Order: sequence, then structure tokens, then C-alpha cells
Amino acid sequence: MELTSIYHRPESEYAYLYEKDKMHIRIRTKKNDIKAVVLHYGDSVIFHEDSYEESVAMEKVATDLWFDYWQSEVSVRFARIQYIFEVEDFEGQTVLYGDRGVVENTSEHLNFFMNGFKLPYFHEADRCKVPEWVAKTVWYQIFPERFANGNPEISPKDSLPWDSTIIPQNFDFFGGDLQGIIDQLDYLQDLGITGLYLCPIFEAPSNHKYDTLDYFEIDRHFGDKDVFRQLVEEAHNRGMKVMLDAVFNHIGHQSPQWQDVLEKGEQSVYKDWFHIQEFPVTKENLGNNRDLNYHAFAFQGHMPKLNTANPEVKDYLLSIATYWIEHFDIDAWRLDVANEIDHQFWRAFQQAVLAKKSDLYILGEIWHSSQPWLNGDEFHAVMNYPLSESIKDYFLRGRMATSQFISDINSQSMYYKQQIAEAMFNLLDSHDTERILTTANGDVQLVKAALACLFLQRGTPCIYYGTEVGLSGGHDPGCRRVMPWEDELQNKELLTFVKQLIQLRKDISEMIQKGRLTLEELQSDVISLRWTYQEQSLHAIFNHSKEQISLKVNTLDLMSNCQITAESLSVLPNGFAIFRDKDKVLG
Repeated sequence: MELTSIYHRPESEYAYLYEKDKMHIRIRTKKNDIKAVVLHYGDSVIFHEDSYEESVAMEKVATDLWFDYWQSEVSVRFARIQYIFEVEDFEGQTVLYGDRGVVENTSEHLNFFMNGFKLPYFHEADRCKVPEWVAKTVWYQIFPERFANGNPEISPKDSLPWDSTIIPQNFDFFGGDLQGIIDQLDYLQDLGITGLYLCPIFEAPSNHKYDTLDYFEIDRHFGDKDVFRQLVEEAHNRGMKVMLDAVFNHIGHQSPQWQDVLEKGEQSVYKDWFHIQEFPVTKENLGNNRDLNYHAFAFQGHMPKLNTANPEVKDYLLSIATYWIEHFDIDAWRLDVANEIDHQFWRAFQQAVLAKKSDLYILGEIWHSSQPWLNGDEFHAVMNYPLSESIKDYFLRGRMATSQFISDINSQSMYYKQQIAEAMFNLLDSHDTERILTTANGDVQLVKAALACLFLQRGTPCIYYGTEVGLSGGHDPGCRRVMPWEDELQNKELLTFVKQLIQLRKDISEMIQKGRLTLEELQSDVISLRWTYQEQSLHAIFNHSKEQISLKVNTLDLMSNCQITAESLSVLPNGFAIFRDKDKVLG
């Protein structure tokens, strides 16, 4: 038994309240080292009078290349718990693992109060909660300047013609605006979209608007507040939520605050709004400049970093966050460069925005594992780039072994508490990445397989505008081409597929969010993905091999690019099939 691999941490993603009186408890052991784990648990007060009230065999719920993960769901009657693990290997050796580490499995050790893990009292106020609507949402990310031009009269001077074959340069404008989004809401509704994620729409000189000048004004080339209010209302009438992009890490260099610092130096009332190392402030070379004497976003001198620990800055930004909720009824904030802002600010942010709208969704832009921000008092979820990279490495880039891919998905499933996982923002491409058709070297079949896998993961999926019609493009700015609205420029077969995939996801949403996921390599480079929930199941086969495969099935096909008969299922290379048992079809 490899004792050094046994791991558990109370009051974390390894032990947490999932619902008010329902707790999830997990433990990690070395892969294929442990035969069984029994969880002994009970009320910590009653324990003084007797011993553990309950024992339950834990279920192995995931395995990666190195570890097995076990989980049990237990009911908590009196808002407190004490527990200890009994771990058995394949040779019959057993140990107890608790708050004091590994101890010999004896009655004395089992019943010694100090050996058990303890959660002294569950406060409902401390339980991680996420808005219920998020898990049922299918998002569509819009880069407003490139989605649709609904009002050419407000387009920037010298805007380029609306042509999706043009590879944009960093400073190009095409005239996309909010009216254009309103005009295409019927298209988005027909696609099946229920959430709109808009890149920044506030006043800024760039086409991307991440260099904000005034957070209280809609950029004049996008429209005005009346148009935005109409957009929110019409989206809501179609059952769509609206998420805005908050750029609170930095501000544009043309903002009044920064210009005052440049003009007045140490005498500026805004000098403490920023992270300035010395005066006078560097004024030249506003591009990528490592010699700046102030902190900025990624050494970009035109985006000086805000000091969010400053009370004035904090109050200013929180007033912005609540303004757009209170006056325009937005449903969510996406938080740009969220990991570079202090935790104290984000805790205050959550309290402020949820006081205005209790089911508002708070999404952080973080590209790595994000446990410190997901303890229930800051964000509800983050953009799930680790999942994105695993899917793209496996399906699109072809540089990941099947065993590694399964390991990645399983280990990532243990990163967070389940309610957090249900709200994770799952995506494959965005304004910050190359488009997935480009990643796949133009292979539409690979794109379909990757999208199908994404939509079968726990979390809330997102489509980047144009992906559904085969829009390609390299990294920024290539990934920001204009949306092709001409029929001849759209891949209609891919569009139909995405519609079907979105509808399928809606039909099986509860199964994915609440069910049990099992991944298995059936044969070389052939993955079986299965969800089970309340005696219902969903099964997907992904053939990532170079050969056609045939499998015996007794199922009803839901969507695939394969041949299926009553006896067998034939899946082409890079093909897939998604199906359910005949007697368990939902809806």
C-alpha cells in the first residue's frame, strides 16, 4: 500500500456541502493500489457518547495516470460531521486515514476522537452556491465589432467593407454594433442559444474595447444605452441571458484618470489609482514595453494597471458593476484578467453584485486551475481553458495519447466541488485563441468530434461566433474576422450539426450535470464516454483511430456520422456516435 499517495483535505473540493444537508466526501489513492475504501462518519457530538453512526463503501469515480479518486455522498442531520477513512489494499492490509494521518486499523484508533476529520458546523452562508440557470445555458460569444453591422451611420470612419475573407489587422474597424446583434437575435434563437456573452461594449478607442475610457457609457460606434436596453429586453423575451465583460484589471491610457497622472505627476489626485514605481511616468512607447516604470497589462503601456486595493478605485469599480445590473438588468459579469486582481476586491465584488441580483453569474477569466477563486465567496466559475486544451490536443492537434486524454478529463473532474463544475464555462475557441477550424487544419469532421465531446462535459458550453458556420482564423487578430452572413460563405451542414448538438445538450442537461461520467478506452484510440443518471444512460463512441470500427449495440442512435443497424455500429475514422438505450430514451 502506497501510503504517501493517500490524500484528503477537509473543507475543500475533497469535502464540501453539495446541497443544504448533503455532503460530498472524496479521497485520492495511488492508481490500482487500493481495493476498497470505507467511510465511517457521524455527528461529532454524538461521537463522544458512542462511535461512528454510519459506514459506507466509497465508489471509485475517476482514475488518471497516477491516482484513483473515490467519493461518497452522505446526509448530514445535525449540521456537523466527523469522519475517517478505512483503506484496504488488494493483499488485505487495512489502515485508517484521518486528521492525524495514517494510523493502524484498530478499534481504539477508530474510536479515538482526535483521529477523525471534523467539520464542526455547516453554515448555509458558507456553502458554495451557483445560479441554477447557468447549468442549462448554451452560450454564444460575440465580439461586437465583428458580428453584424446594424447601423452603418455610427460606424467608425474608414471602416472596411464587411468581408469575412479579409484577415483583420490590429487597428481595423468593420462597423459591428449592438443593433446588428439585435437584428440577429432570431438567428441565435433558431440556433438554440440561451446566453449571450459580449466582449466589452464600453467607450474605448480600440476595436476590442479592452482599453476602457468610460465604463458608464456605451461606445458611440456600438450604439447607446437605449439600444443596449432594447438588446437586453429582446434577449430576455427570447429566454436568453446577457453577460457583459468587465475590464477591471486595467484602464485605457486615454482615460481621464491616467491623463491626469501624465499631466500632474505626483500632484495628481489619481496617482494612487495605479501601480507607479517612480515619477515622472513613462510616456513613450505605449506598445509592449518592459521598461515601463508603472505596472500595466502584459507590459502594454496603453493599458495601465488599476490599484484595486485603493478604496477609491474599489468604490469606483463596484459602482460600475452594480450600475449595469440595476439599470439594465444584465445577468452575468465576465471578469477580464481576473487572476491579477486581489482576492479582497473580488469578495467585495461578489457581495455588491449579488445584493443587486441574487442569481447573477460571476465568471472569471483564468486560464489555469483556479481553486483559490472558487471557494464560494468570489466567482461561481472560470473559463475552462484546461478542458479546452485537452480536447484540442486530442481531437484537433493529434498530439495527445488516448490514455492521457482520459486521464486529463478524469483529473479535471476532481478539481472543483460539483456545483462549481456544473457552472464551469466550457469553450474551445474565443477572441484570445485561434479558431478551432484552423487548429484542425480545415478538417470539419475533427471540429464536429471536438464540439461533440465539449457538449458532453459537465459545465455550461459556449460557441464562439462563426464557429457554427465554419469561420476560420489564426490567433488574434485573425480569430476576429467578421461574421459571414452570406449563405454561400457558410458551411450549412456544420450549422445544422451544431443546431442538433445544442438541442441534444438541452435534452440531456440534467443527466450531464447530476449524473456519473465513465470514460474507457475500448480498443486502441477508441473512447467510450457514458453518462448514467437515475437508471438512464447516454453513450458516446469516439473513434480517433485510422480505421473504421464495428461494435455490437442495442441502442437508439441520437446523432452520429456512422452506420448503425440492429446488430452493429460502424464508426468511421475520426467519427463518433451518441446514443441511448432504446427503453430509456428521454423526452
